[in-house]
Formats: sequence, C-alpha cells, structure tokens
Amino acid sequence: MKKFLSVVAFAFIIALGSQTMQAQSLSQDSSRPEVIAKTQLAKLTESLDITADQERTLFRAFVQKEVNYNRYVNSGKFSAEKSKSNAAKYDVALDEALRKTLTEAQYTKWISLKDMKK
Repeated sequence: MKKFLSVVAFAFIIALGSQTMQAQSLSQDSSRPEVIAKTQLAKLTESLDITADQERTLFRAFVQKEVNYNRYVNSGKFSAEKSKSNAAKYDVALDEALRKTLTEAQYTKWISLKDMKK
C-alpha cells in the first residue's frame, strides 16, 4: 500500500511540474501581442534612438494595436470591409500615439522608414 501511495504521489508531482513547464512556454509564444510589440519596439529603438519614457509609451501603443488587430482585424469574425476599416482605425491610433510621443525629427524619420517598407 505504501508503494502504491508513493507512485500516486510521484505521478501527481510530475503532472504538476509539467503544467508549470507548459505555462512557461506559453508566456514566450512569439504570437503574443507583447512579444510582437517588443520586437517592433526594438527595431524602432535601433533606428530612432528613443528614450526610456518614449519606449514605455510606445510599448503600450504597440501592444494595444496588436490586441485590437487580433480581436477586430485578424479574427475572421468581421467582413473583409469591416476588417479593413478597423485596421485603418487602429493604424491611425498608432500613428497618433507615435506623433504625440516622438520628437518631430524622430517622427519624420519614422515616416520615411515606414514608407521605405511599402
């Protein structure tokens, strides 16, 4: 009976440990809005030399854009026309956040970088 309880306890501990490992791998998923925003912000930081305060503000703006895109543009719940209008709305919101946060020189450089990607 002791051996049986030991095996059950061991199996329980292993099962509990595997759930913890799964949770950790989920938090590092590359499709999460925070990870995407961090990647976009890293590229922006390299080219625009932004400050820590600007970085925090822009991180929030990029995360908000990704969350909205996942919910209202890429979800497939809306028609193509509605998704397109939602995308335009969230792009404008990001542009406004960038305009408010960046200096005039940084914003101009960002516009030129954005146009080069197109």
